[in-house]
Amino acid sequence: MSDEKLQKVLARSGYGSRREMERWIEQGRFSINGEKAKLGDRVTRRDLVQLDSREIDLVSEIDSPRRVLIYNKPVGEVSTRQDPEGRPTVYDHLPPLKNARWIAIGRLDINTSGLLIFTSDGELANKMMHPSANIDREYAVRVLGNIDEGMISRLKEGVLLEDGMAKFTDVQFFDGDGANKWYHCVVMEGRNREVRRLWESQGIKVSRLKRVRYGSVFMPSDVKIGTWKELDVKEVKAIAKQLELGDKKPLKMKPAEKAGFERRYKNQRIRQEVGRKRKDP
Repeated sequence: MSDEKLQKVLARSGYGSRREMERWIEQGRFSINGEKAKLGDRVTRRDLVQLDSREIDLVSEIDSPRRVLIYNKPVGEVSTRQDPEGRPTVYDHLPPLKNARWIAIGRLDINTSGLLIFTSDGELANKMMHPSANIDREYAVRVLGNIDEGMISRLKEGVLLEDGMAKFTDVQFFDGDGANKWYHCVVMEGRNREVRRLWESQGIKVSRLKRVRYGSVFMPSDVKIGTWKELDVKEVKAIAKQLELGDKKPLKMKPAEKAGFERRYKNQRIRQEVGRKRKDP
């Protein structure tokens, strides 16, 4: 790692946005080689950096090409790296990275399925999650109850929840009849259980909820529940351009590493097919 500003390296490594890292530095939470860090400090690969007196791993720009992976999260998995209750996590099924780690772009609660995006680039992750990016999230929701136009209007105009006003920027009927219908709805924020709470504020029960889009990224039909797919260089560059991020060198995997990635992707598809045949003999 060349000589770089501490907050830039911390953001790339997935600890938060640059602005947030600057605040943490000002709060005295970081040290470099045993000395309290200050704004303007620069670090190299040889430096020992600690957060709250614990050594942390930093990712250099060379070690972390910009990679993006999409995962179809099943119900029952948590979005944390480790769970004290021993429940399965979304990280359990992701392919390993060398000299880097997958960073989740947003979260889904344990009862929500669908699109999760992971990246090796902390700056991209922070850009996509920051409210200033105005990135919308689209969900498919199955609801139980009678829904009328007045209710839809209220949900789009705004509802006061316990943590402030919230609303759907769009709500569209998708499928179903009677009291059991599917709608697609869009939110601009990633507040905890926001979609469920908005429907519940109208006396409507949500029986199923899955995310189908995050900004310009849609869940492809060929990515089955519990499997992942890595976006190609062209797709990653398109996302970076939308976020006004500079170019990075394209990923150059060694032949053995590339073959291993392709083998893992193929194997998960085989396991899915075998499981489907067992369920439907």
